[in-house]
Amino acid sequence: MSNKILIVDDDRSLQEQLTWALKRDFELIQCLDHTSALKAAASDAPDLVLLDLHLPPRYLLEDGLKNIAEIKRVNPEAVVIVMTGDQETETPQHAVEEGAYDYFRKPIDLRELRIIINRALERQRIERENARLRREVESRYSFSQIIGSSEQMMEVFEAIRRVADSRATVILRGESGTGKELVARAIHYNSSRRAGPFVGVNCAALPESLIEAELFGHEKGAFTGAHAAVEGRFERAHGGTLFLDEIGGLGLPLQSKLLRVLEERELTRLGGKNSIKVDIRLISATNENLEEAIIAGRFREDLYYRINVVPIHLPALRDKREDIPLLVEHFLRTFARERGVTKRIDTEALHYLMDYSWKGNVRELENLIQRLVVMTDGELITAAQLPPHILNQTPVFRPTAESQAPTSIKELPESGLNLDREVARYEYELVRAALTRASGVKIKAAELLAVNKDRMKYLCKKYNL
Repeated sequence: MSNKILIVDDDRSLQEQLTWALKRDFELIQCLDHTSALKAAASDAPDLVLLDLHLPPRYLLEDGLKNIAEIKRVNPEAVVIVMTGDQETETPQHAVEEGAYDYFRKPIDLRELRIIINRALERQRIERENARLRREVESRYSFSQIIGSSEQMMEVFEAIRRVADSRATVILRGESGTGKELVARAIHYNSSRRAGPFVGVNCAALPESLIEAELFGHEKGAFTGAHAAVEGRFERAHGGTLFLDEIGGLGLPLQSKLLRVLEERELTRLGGKNSIKVDIRLISATNENLEEAIIAGRFREDLYYRINVVPIHLPALRDKREDIPLLVEHFLRTFARERGVTKRIDTEALHYLMDYSWKGNVRELENLIQRLVVMTDGELITAAQLPPHILNQTPVFRPTAESQAPTSIKELPESGLNLDREVARYEYELVRAALTRASGVKIKAAELLAVNKDRMKYLCKKYNL
C-alpha cells in the first residue's frame, strides 16, 4: 500500500506540478485552505503533509505555524513538511518548534523534495515499527501473560503491583523454569522506567574471565583483543532495569565490585580511570540458597542485604497444580495459533499432566505442549500421545465405580500402603460428599471444604466430578 500525502497550497499550478511529480508513487489528497486541510488530516489520516505556511484568508506566518500544531493535534503520527517563499532566517526554526519535520523554500526543487519525503517516511516507518514492538513487548510482559489463579500466584501478582513503581531492589527466588525473567520484565514494563532499556545477564552462563568485562565494559587495550572501548551491561541499562539472573554464580571479586556499584551508583570500565555514573534499577534472581552460600563463604553477606530488599518467591509448578489447566490452555492456544490449527486436550491426558512432578516447572510444561502441538495429528491430544516418562509415573488415585471411602487406619498394614493414593482417595470422597451436600453447586462445596473456588475447580477437573 502506497503512502498517503496531503498537499495543502492555494497555488493551483504548484498543486499540478506536485501531483505530476508524486502521483506515481503516492496516494495524493489536495486542499487549498486551512479548514479543508484540517478536516482531511483528521478523516483521511495522511502519512505526510506538504503544508504551505501562507494560506488564505490572511496569509500570515503566525496562522501557518498554528496550522502545523493543529494538524499534529488531529493526526499526531503525520509528518509535516512546510514549504514557503518566506525568506526570513528564523522561519524554519519556528516551524520545527511547532512540530514540522523539515522545511524548504519555494521555488521547489522536485528532486530535493522527493529526497526529503522519502527520508521522512522512512523515519516514520521506523518510529511506527519501534512503537509496535514496544506495544508487543509490553503486552507480552504484562500481568495477563503471567498465568495462574492459585493463591501462590495471587501473592506474586500483588508483590509485582506493590514493587513495580518503587525504586526498591528486588530478588526473585525460585527453581529453574518458574518464570523469574518473565516476572522481572513484568516489573520493568509496569514501572516508570518502562521507556528505558531492560538488560538481562545470566551470570551462570558466562565464564568468569568474560563476565567482568560484560558487566562493567572495557577501554581500548584493556586486554588482548580489546581493540575498542565497549560499554558494559550496566551502562546499557542506564535509565532502565538491569536483570542479573543466577546472581549466586558470581565469584567473590565480582560480588565486591557489584556491591561498590550499587552503593556508589558509578563504575569504572576495565582498563579505565574515569568514573561513569549509572542510573539503574537492579532485579536479581537465583535458584540457589544464598543463605547457605553465605555460611559456606561463597556469597558476601553485605551484598546479600543489598539485593534482598524485596524478595519475591515464585512457586514450583508441583506446588500450584491448580494452575496447570490454565497454563495448558494458554500454551495450546499460543502454539496452535502460530501454526494456524486448533488443538485441545482430553481429560485423561490433563490428569496425567496434573499428576506429574514437573522438575523443569513451567518451562518444561511449555516445551511439552509445543512439542505436542507440532507432533500430533488431529485436533484432540489424548493421553496415549503423552511421552512415556509422564505415562509411566506412579499414578495417584483416580476414581472408579468400585471406589470405596477410606476406612480408619489404626495401625499401618504390614504390607504398607501408597500414601499419595490413599490421600487422593480420601480427597476424592470429601470433594464428592461436599458436592452432594451442596447439590452440585461448586461455590457452596468450596465453602464447606474451606477452599477457594479456583481450587474447587481444580479438584473437580482432577477427579472428573
